[in-house]
Amino acid sequence: MTSPAVDTYPAVALTIAGSEATGGAGAQADLKTFQELGVFGIANLTCIVSFNPNDNWNHRFVPVDQQVIADQLEATTAAYGAASGAPSVLDTVKIGMLGSPATISTVASALAAGGFANVVLDPVLICKGQEPGHALDTDEALKAQILPLATFVTPNHFEAESLAGLEITDVESLKAAAIRIHELSGAAVLAKGGVRLAGPDAVDVYYDGDTLEILSAPKVGEVAVSGAGCSLAAAVTAELAKGATPLEAARTAKAFVTAGIRNRVASGAPFDALWQGGPR
Repeated sequence: MTSPAVDTYPAVALTIAGSEATGGAGAQADLKTFQELGVFGIANLTCIVSFNPNDNWNHRFVPVDQQVIADQLEATTAAYGAASGAPSVLDTVKIGMLGSPATISTVASALAAGGFANVVLDPVLICKGQEPGHALDTDEALKAQILPLATFVTPNHFEAESLAGLEITDVESLKAAAIRIHELSGAAVLAKGGVRLAGPDAVDVYYDGDTLEILSAPKVGEVAVSGAGCSLAAAVTAELAKGATPLEAARTAKAFVTAGIRNRVASGAPFDALWQGGPR
C-alpha cells in the first residue's frame, strides 16, 4: 500500500479531559469540535462524569486510575509525539477537567516532558458533587502546576474571578481580569463574559500581552449552554494545531461556539447542549 503524501496528513490535537456521559461537554465535545474543524482528535480520559437526574442533575465524579492516565499519555506521545517520527506530529494539547491533585501531578509531568508548543488550558476549577475540601485542593494544584505550563487559557466568568482575584461585573473588569491572568501565567487569555454580564451581547476579552481585543456576538438566550466552554477551548486548540495565531484562533472559536449555541440540542435534562455541527 502506498502511503499518502505528507501534506495530506491532518493536524493532530490531544485533549486530556473527562468523559461526560450525555455527550454535551468534556472529551466528547472536544473530539466533535476537532473533527468539525478538520483536525485528527485524540482523547486521554482523566475521569468519568455523569449527571444525576435524581439529585438536581449534579455531577457524579469517578476518577480514572493514575496508572491508566499515565498509560494513555505514554501511548499517545509514543505514537504521535515529537520523537515518534510520525508525519503528523502532536504538538498541541487541550487540558480539560482533571479533577484531583494526583491527576494534576500526573498530567503536569507529561506536559513538562512532552515538548508541546501549544497547551490550551480550560481551567475547570470545580465540579458540582465533589467534596468541597477536595475541590479546593484541586483548584490550588491546578493553579500551581498546570497554569504555568499553559500557552493559552480560556476561563469562564467564575474561573476568571478566581484566577485573577477580581470581581467581574462588566467589560472593564473582565479586561482587568484577562490582563491579570496573563501576568500570572504568561499565556494568551480569552476571558469569557458570555451570558454572565448584563447587556445584549455575549462579550469575551482576548489579551496576549500586546493585543487586547473584545470579541462580541449577540446573546442567544440568557442561560449558559452545556459544552460551550469545552468547545471554545477545543476550537482554539484545533486552530492552533493548524497553525493559526492565538488571536486568529480566538476569533474562529468565538464564531464556532456562537453558531453551536444558536443550533443547540435540547434533551430531557434542564439544560441544552451546544451542537458542534452548528456552523454547518
